[in-house]
Amino acid sequence: MKIVTTIARTLLGILFVFGSLAYFFNWFPQPELTGDMKTFNDGLNASGYLVPLIKATELICGIAFIVGRFVPLAVVIIFPIVVNIVSVHTFLAPEGLPIALFVLLTSLFLAYRNKDHYKSLLINQF
Repeated sequence: MKIVTTIARTLLGILFVFGSLAYFFNWFPQPELTGDMKTFNDGLNASGYLVPLIKATELICGIAFIVGRFVPLAVVIIFPIVVNIVSVHTFLAPEGLPIALFVLLTSLFLAYRNKDHYKSLLINQF
C-alpha cells in the first residue's frame, strides 16, 4: 500500500506543480471561455490576488507531495482548493470533471492514509 500511496502522492503533486507553473510562465494560451465559466473566471481575475494565491498554494503543496514532506499539512491546505475545482467542473465546466474527480479521490485517499496525523485535530476539546 505504501507504493500506491507514493504513486498517488507523486501524480497529484505533478498535476499541481505543472498546472501552477503553466499559469505563472504562460506555457499555454488561455482557452476562450463563454457563459457562466467566463463570468466566474472574470470575477477571480478581477480580484487581482486570488488566482496567483491559489496557484502559489498549489505549487507549494505540489512540491510537498512530490518530495514527500509535510504531506498531511499539504492535504489539509489544498483540500478547499480541491473542493472548488470539483465544484467548478460539476456546475460550470463538466468536461473537466474526470480530472477533478481524480484530484478529489486522490486527496481523500492521501487524507485517509495520513489519518493518524489528524487525530489531535478531531478530538472534542469541550
